[in-house]
Amino acid sequence: MLNDIVKAKCALISVYDKTGLLEIARSLNDFSIKIISTGGTAEFLAKNDIPVTSVSDITGFPEILAGRVKTLHPKIHGGILAKRDDENQAKELAEHDIRVIDMVVVNLYPFEQTVAKPGVDLAMVLENIDIGGPCMIRAAAKNFPSVAVVTEPKQYPKIIEELQTHQGGTSYSLREKLAATAFDRTCAYDLAIYKYFAGRQGQAELPDQVILKLNKVQDLRYGENPHQKAAFYAERDATAQTELFGRKLHGKELSFNNILDMHAAVGLVYEFDQPCSVILKHNNPCGVAVDDDISKAFDFALATDPVSAFGGIVAFNQQVTPDVAEKLSNMFLEVIVAPGFTDDALAVLRRKKNLRLIEYPRTLVDSNAIELKKVYGGYLLQNMDRAPHGEEKYSIVTTRQPSKSEWEAMKFGWKVIKWVKSNAVIYVSDKKTLGIGAGQMSRVDSSRLAVQKACDAGISLAGSVVISDAFFPFRDGIDAAAQAGATAIIQPGGSVRDNEVLEAANEHGMAMVFTGIRHFRH
Repeated sequence: MLNDIVKAKCALISVYDKTGLLEIARSLNDFSIKIISTGGTAEFLAKNDIPVTSVSDITGFPEILAGRVKTLHPKIHGGILAKRDDENQAKELAEHDIRVIDMVVVNLYPFEQTVAKPGVDLAMVLENIDIGGPCMIRAAAKNFPSVAVVTEPKQYPKIIEELQTHQGGTSYSLREKLAATAFDRTCAYDLAIYKYFAGRQGQAELPDQVILKLNKVQDLRYGENPHQKAAFYAERDATAQTELFGRKLHGKELSFNNILDMHAAVGLVYEFDQPCSVILKHNNPCGVAVDDDISKAFDFALATDPVSAFGGIVAFNQQVTPDVAEKLSNMFLEVIVAPGFTDDALAVLRRKKNLRLIEYPRTLVDSNAIELKKVYGGYLLQNMDRAPHGEEKYSIVTTRQPSKSEWEAMKFGWKVIKWVKSNAVIYVSDKKTLGIGAGQMSRVDSSRLAVQKACDAGISLAGSVVISDAFFPFRDGIDAAAQAGATAIIQPGGSVRDNEVLEAANEHGMAMVFTGIRHFRH
């Protein structure tokens, strides 16, 4: 293979992150590889007795504009980009006294870390946009048949190993791999800059172009089913697993379905400021409740559907206490997720070897997240369903006004219904779910299922409030709700038969509110 092993004679080093720098510089020096460098990097190497030549000595031109221009010079980029097997280019190099550069060791100004700092100003951001670094990286990667490009300190051990194996040389296969990583890095860097400036525009509409750059965090045992392969990928700016789906305190690794269910459970539980407990199974809540006492909230949530809770996920928006932990330890659960656990609670729950305990604070919930779904031929993209719950925009359409407790139940249930698969009809009180009908093909079937679930759990629906994620197309849903004991309904409205539905509610003496907002969840 052409230029399989390239013996390095000259390396350019210019790095912001100096982790491991001495080790690779000493290795280059061991093989008498000339090192040229810039500003702070050159000073660092010289202070540590590594022979180094300043880029300014090579170019015959000083660094200018407070370091903004250092390496943007033909004597640098000519040395990187020259094709070694081209006689004409070799003559040009000799004519202009340009020395070839066989290795480029460059990492970039910390743009991603800079913009992540609270209150960072635009001037600081602009100063942390690297120009010369990406130019050198791309030039070296383009010419990888002759040049090794090193962009991360974690690559240094492999480079040192290759230098030792090939007596100061690098292999073609390694240089090609390094080039791919280099283009990946400059792509991610430019994407981070684009995202920062796009965010400054305050763009309310979805963008005309979406650029995704994802990193594999971990392979999963399988996907939704054992025959499907799966992995978890994160956006480039998520630097640690604790920033992605919480910090695992105990138990087995999270599965594909665990992560999906956790997303829904956490999204729902953090809808509430009052202490809340959510029990979720197959991306649908089995029970939701709030109470001033988190232990009682869990009891109320469990009572909604104790059968379906088997093998589910339990989420809290408050710290898990020992009394709650004792109750949880008597159940078979996949995951318990909360912003924290007391030491005594952890001691109780860790008795179960496989039970996953996840610390997931509210700060990890991204209220501005975008949902992306793959379909044949492309992707569907939408904002997360974060429609306001403000009752000031609701319309009371019946003769009877809702009572105070019915209003509270409506506000509670309207937050819950967003996280129930459509068609969704649920029965609630002012602090807990009573019956949940999810994912049925007709709304009346969802209503019947919710009633049946409540009946199976021994829960009375007398005085309950019905929540529907979309309008009732016929009055039969209202008749069924009244027969079950409901006294009030909140729904979006908007059916061509709204008048028939309204008449049914008035006939039954029910209060009904239209929100004008739909909460489908497919």
